[in-house]
Amino acid sequence: MCYFIHRVNREDDESIPLSRGRCGMLRQWLIRIVACGIVVGTIGCDNKARDSSATKQPPISSPTNLLPLTPEELSWMQLELVPVAQGQILPHREFPATVQANQNELAEVTTLIRGRVVKVHVDVGQDVKKGALLAMLHSVDLGVAEGEYLKAEAKLEEAERSHVRAKELYENKAVSLAELQRREAARKAARAEARETKNRLELLGVPREEIDRLDRENTIKADVPLRAPFDGRVITRNITRGEVVETDQTLFTVANLTDVWVIGNVPEKDVQFIRKDQSVNVVLAAYPHAIFTGTITYIGDVLDPATRTMRLRVTVSNPDRLLKPEMFAIVMVYGVSSEDALSVPLAAVQDGPVGKMVFVQWEPGAFEARTVKLGNEEGDVVRVLEGVKAGEQVVTKGSFVLKSEMERHKIEPTP
Repeated sequence: MCYFIHRVNREDDESIPLSRGRCGMLRQWLIRIVACGIVVGTIGCDNKARDSSATKQPPISSPTNLLPLTPEELSWMQLELVPVAQGQILPHREFPATVQANQNELAEVTTLIRGRVVKVHVDVGQDVKKGALLAMLHSVDLGVAEGEYLKAEAKLEEAERSHVRAKELYENKAVSLAELQRREAARKAARAEARETKNRLELLGVPREEIDRLDRENTIKADVPLRAPFDGRVITRNITRGEVVETDQTLFTVANLTDVWVIGNVPEKDVQFIRKDQSVNVVLAAYPHAIFTGTITYIGDVLDPATRTMRLRVTVSNPDRLLKPEMFAIVMVYGVSSEDALSVPLAAVQDGPVGKMVFVQWEPGAFEARTVKLGNEEGDVVRVLEGVKAGEQVVTKGSFVLKSEMERHKIEPTP
């Protein structure tokens, strides 16, 4: 504010009479004071306008696809909202499967020669050691083969002696060279026949010990023992005493069940989640609260054209024999996603005009229809790749009703 001070001497005031000139001077002082006040007021108003313009923020515009609701509509819709979650997701897939015996530790015991069952030494469910006697057969065909072997050995012995005598006589000029050569040929033929009959016995499953016994005792037994090929458990038995069995019959099945196979079928869409040597969990219908850990040891190279599934094999340790062949099981394969993954409940996702969409709360009573890009489903939630931010409130219960209202108001979701 401007102050104009004019000092008037007393002498001047007394000496100068109030005239027209003095009145003009006073009038100029008053005009100056009024003008100064106008200028000061103008400057103050400009400063206030500048300050208010500097502090005032531009208004935030609402989205054009906003769906406002009245309190009455909110009351009867009973909407439920949840925030967009952010964090690591543990995706998993489940595949139906069955337990099978480890084929590398499974043997079907058969006979190599027709025979009659004399005695059965084991039953189903019995643990056996390698070489344990399972059953004993008596085979006429084996008796004939053993008799031919003994005959061939006798002929070979006779041919050996005859050759030795002919050699001595030839040295003494008692026989001709032709006779010596004839007996030498007979010895070779007898030796070949003996080898043939011995090989036949070995092909029929006669062990070396039994052949040595034949050489020592020259006695035909014609017994065919059936023995366990390795340590395991008898899981099937198809043999009874007195039965005549053929070579195409499976008499016993012996399996080592310390490791079992869980065979599953993977749909074509989930093949990308499977890799060899991956650790998985197995849950059985017989033990719903127990989880068994296994390793993927085989992945099919082709899909079943009828079911469009891929074969999957999981090897599971079974020391307590809890897993039994033909049990139903579920193979659960787990994966790991990024730590900043966004996810929303599946109930929040609706089909929009240009893809999937969700309803995001813009303000109380107003919701924005927003198009989203989704990833893989993980149980009741789905991963969101684009369209929302962490912490935004999305509608779950009542989202379908909001979609109907959106279509009624002809609102297009934002991309």
